Order: sequence, then structure tokens, then C-alpha cells
Amino acid sequence: MSESKNTTGTTKDAGWDVGVRKTVAAAVPEVWSYLTGPGLPMWLGEIAELPSKKGMRFRTDDGVRGVIRGYEEKKLVKLTWHPEDWPHETILTLTLTKAGEATTVHVHHGDLADRDERRMMLGHWHRVTDSIVAQFAN
Repeated sequence: MSESKNTTGTTKDAGWDVGVRKTVAAAVPEVWSYLTGPGLPMWLGEIAELPSKKGMRFRTDDGVRGVIRGYEEKKLVKLTWHPEDWPHETILTLTLTKAGEATTVHVHHGDLADRDERRMMLGHWHRVTDSIVAQFAN
């Protein structure tokens, strides 16, 4: 039995990945504004602003560096995500979709090295998305 075919969190070509999806009680423009403004440190790290053009590089104050791979206003940010203490880069995608009057926030983190890294990032992204939900709770 091949672990990559039968283990939750593995993909055929990109190793390990994780996806977390939560619905937020706010409209897409409001959630987008928060995630690309005051909420940016919550999911990306301390950084002055999120670059919005493909190919732009960034580095957070805590040492995460990357390159914007895709950006669609009020919809999607795709970037490489490489903490300075990791020997490899990963791919992080943050997507917002309308869910009635609410917004579904989906985080996909791919190219993770192994089961332990996947487990760590699964917990991390659940905490991040729970914080986003809490930000908009009445």
C-alpha cells in the first residue's frame, strides 16, 4: 500500500497538504478588507501590506518570505510561503467565496514535507480561521 495514495493529506504530485474552510458572518468585501488590512498579521505575519501583483516578493517581520503567485481582488491570494527555519517553500492559497450573506474563507496549504508538518499546519490554520470567524461574530 502506497502512503501517498491512501493517506489523508497527501497528493499525487505535491506531497502533503491541508485545507481548512470556515464561514464568516460578513460579506466578502468586509472580510477581504480585514484580511488584507488589520487582519493580515493573523494569517500571513507582521508585514506593512500584502503585495497585490504576481511575482512580487514579500518578507514578514518574523521571517516568512515568499512570492505572490496569484491575486484576484476580493477573491484569492496565492503565494509561496517559506518560514526561515524550514528547508523548503510551500504554497498557500487563501480564497473567499460568497455564501448567501456570509463569506466562506478557504485556506489551502500545499507542498508540506510530511505528516508532522501537515498536522502542525492543520492546527495553525484552524486557529487562524477560528480567529477570523470570531472577529465577525455578533
